[in-house]
Amino acid sequence: MLTRRQLIKAGALTGAVSLVGPGTVKALAATLPGGSLDPNTVPKYVAPLFVLPAMPRAGTGSGLDIYQIAARQFSQQILPPSLPATQVFGYGVPGSLGTFHYPANTIEARVDRPVRVTWLNQLMTSNGAFRPHLFFVDPTLHWANPPGGTGGRDSRPVFGETPGPYRGPLPFVTHLHGAHVTEESDGYPEAWYLPAARNIPAGFARVGSFYERFRAEARDRFGVDWPAGGAIFQYRNDQRATALWYHSHELGLTRLNIYAGLTGMYLLRGGSGDLPSGVLPGPAPQPGDPAGVRYREIPLVIQDRSFNADGSLFFPSSRDFFGDVPAGGPFIPTTDVPPFWNPEFFGNMSVVNGRTWPSLTVERRRYRFRILNAANTRVLFLKIVANPLASRPARAAVPIWVIGADGGFLPAPVRIESLPVAVAERYDVIVDFSGVPAGTNLYLINEGPDEPFGGGVPGTDFEPADPETTGQVMRFIVTASSTPDTSVPPDRLTLPGANRLGNASRTRRLSLNEMSSEFFDAPVMGMLGTVNGNGTANPLGWGAAVTENPARGATEIWELHNFTEDAHPIHVHQVQFEVLGRQPFAGAQRPAQPWERGTKDTLIALPGEITRLKARFDIAGRYVWHCHIIDHEDNEMMRPYQVT
Repeated sequence: MLTRRQLIKAGALTGAVSLVGPGTVKALAATLPGGSLDPNTVPKYVAPLFVLPAMPRAGTGSGLDIYQIAARQFSQQILPPSLPATQVFGYGVPGSLGTFHYPANTIEARVDRPVRVTWLNQLMTSNGAFRPHLFFVDPTLHWANPPGGTGGRDSRPVFGETPGPYRGPLPFVTHLHGAHVTEESDGYPEAWYLPAARNIPAGFARVGSFYERFRAEARDRFGVDWPAGGAIFQYRNDQRATALWYHSHELGLTRLNIYAGLTGMYLLRGGSGDLPSGVLPGPAPQPGDPAGVRYREIPLVIQDRSFNADGSLFFPSSRDFFGDVPAGGPFIPTTDVPPFWNPEFFGNMSVVNGRTWPSLTVERRRYRFRILNAANTRVLFLKIVANPLASRPARAAVPIWVIGADGGFLPAPVRIESLPVAVAERYDVIVDFSGVPAGTNLYLINEGPDEPFGGGVPGTDFEPADPETTGQVMRFIVTASSTPDTSVPPDRLTLPGANRLGNASRTRRLSLNEMSSEFFDAPVMGMLGTVNGNGTANPLGWGAAVTENPARGATEIWELHNFTEDAHPIHVHQVQFEVLGRQPFAGAQRPAQPWERGTKDTLIALPGEITRLKARFDIAGRYVWHCHIIDHEDNEMMRPYQVT
């Protein structure tokens, strides 16, 4: 039986490919399945890009900024106005309904000035009852499991028959991705908490296994007391200026909560790792901005989504959707296949800043874009072109200048035509429209695959995304410049340098693994682990004993041995690391790509290769490392590590 993944790779679901010349692909792609709303019927470039505002502060304290931010369910117009609105989860300020948005408003922070956030779980109705999830929660995974009580929370429950989806109150905790932060404020997956709802069922665990420990640490460290249904995290901001992002991070629920909308950007500015005001294009949105400001630094949060005809988000409600097991299973406990979890998910429409295929009016000048790939699985290959339907790979109309990555500025600007962006990666880029005639339309397209990424380049090693749907991202409408552009051209920029890490005291050999069903030709989970002395993988689940325990202050090299068929974006909490290079299991090492040569917290580990990173672990505590394909992360492809 062919699996859905095999069908996709064979072209049976995404369509055929016609190679019409060296390095050229004529796409004959069909639309990805998912949802009752056909993406080909959804008009493109109807709505303007929503420029994410700055998150309002609750106040300032002694040398710190204070925020109060809640997660709620609300309705938002993601599709064009002629189509229905969509129920989403999102962040905002309690008491200020206009601040709730998917993705959330951007937190603006300064280097060495801490930010303290009270994160509230308000996924409740107006009368204080808990809200069930928008999607099917699979209770057969190793997950938060509130029904298990304090003795069974954060576990993989045992069932006598295949259960239905969990419909109870929702665990919630937020992680600031890329932050250099103490453990109690990291958003550990077992430090979740339920809303302070009036109808929490008797016997349910209201908080995760690590919540009370971290609550006590926050009280001792910062003098704060976490409220019911909330947590207070403090971010040190003692790192280089860069773009971070915050998102939901619960054990076994991250894929669902991010897909529902719980994401936002966090921009850290200032310090010796930043450039003076005016060198780069600006301004960016700031708290208290008046209406009508023309922004020239703009975050772009790129995702893929599928919808139903009633405007609701589509997410698979059964493993049947993946097509690699018989319809209806059987599932756990008759077999080892989870009934609702799917190994990967690809949406069939592009969404930027919470709107499908938006337009942005730009002047004939330079713009700075802070790009985040916040999809579940999809690897993007971004390019700016004149014709969004051009045969792939298309010719670039203007280059993209990469000036920064996850951890801050690169050593020097990098000029490229196509920018690969894996899930959770951020890139700081400049696009110069000054040479483009006013009245021109340009398009940001995606030439990444409509399937799991396995390495290579579009049109040669894989079929690019459907040019009619997921191969288009947004439109730029070029107009005359209203004022002179005084920013420095990217090819003349001198970027702030970063201190390189010293010699490593230890090299760890770690493994990336996919575990197959004993009953079907189907994956049932991913795992991380170690590598045995003979070079074979030693897969380990979330609950296995900690094997990565660097000493505080140690610099280590981690070798990621990818034993799977697909690439995995690997994220290590707490640190910004250096990418040392990659090599096939039997082959020579290649250096990091030019746009990876700053510092990063997420990198792509290609199949059949060893990817090396170097990191310094300087805060003692409990953290995690994991695959950021969030469907994998939610089902065992995450491991705790302990800095001692």
